[in-house]
Amino acid sequence: MPEESTAEGDLRRASIVTALRGGMRRVDDLARVCGVSTMTIRRDLQVLEQRNEVRRVRGGAVPVDAWTFGHRLGRSVAAKEAIAAKLLPLVPDEGGIGLDGSTTVHGLARLLKEQPVSDLTAVTTGFETFHELSRAPGCRAYATGGTADLHTGSLVGPLAQVTLEQFALHTCFLSATHLDDSLGSTEFTADEAAVKRVLKTVSRRTVLAVDSSKLGCRAVAKCLSLDEIGILVTDLDPRDERLDPYRGLVDIL
Repeated sequence: MPEESTAEGDLRRASIVTALRGGMRRVDDLARVCGVSTMTIRRDLQVLEQRNEVRRVRGGAVPVDAWTFGHRLGRSVAAKEAIAAKLLPLVPDEGGIGLDGSTTVHGLARLLKEQPVSDLTAVTTGFETFHELSRAPGCRAYATGGTADLHTGSLVGPLAQVTLEQFALHTCFLSATHLDDSLGSTEFTADEAAVKRVLKTVSRRTVLAVDSSKLGCRAVAKCLSLDEIGILVTDLDPRDERLDPYRGLVDIL
């Protein structure tokens, strides 16, 4: 049997976490979904437990309860910084932008504090992102209100959606749990996906920012198809072969 690559293992473990957050618990079920042995799943769960992403229980595992913003902010730091640097030139000097509550897009809000704009309105579904935007010179910041999503902490639900519908935005900056070349972007929860679809609807341009570890996988809730995305921004060089499945379907930065 050929030796498994690090990338293959990382992708499978990401799929395991997604499955656990979707309600799956048992080792046997995870092995069936991932197409590997139960022994491989148990080794993966040991790795994920050491990373504080899951907690093993009899017969399987559950996701860590404290899936906090700070925990996610500390993951893939270099990739998120590279993405934020690419996003910054896409921000208009005036008009309106929308930002989701992801840690990836949060990096853009942090950079806006260092690059003053003229007359920018920004609305976000993230508490931490709102705090960053409110300190950005020349930026008028709004938070949507709503209910905090238990998995992401982002503001979701009818109040968040109604608030977003009051805006007419130039660009929205979104991330995703995963991105698949045929299914498009997907999220942990339907509520999270619904709010991001509203952000897309009220915006003239949609920018999707995802780090390379999220490519080629699927979460449980469908969000945006590739033809609804104006620009795909990743931490990779746009010529990287890992982006080949998306080439010709969406502009890549």
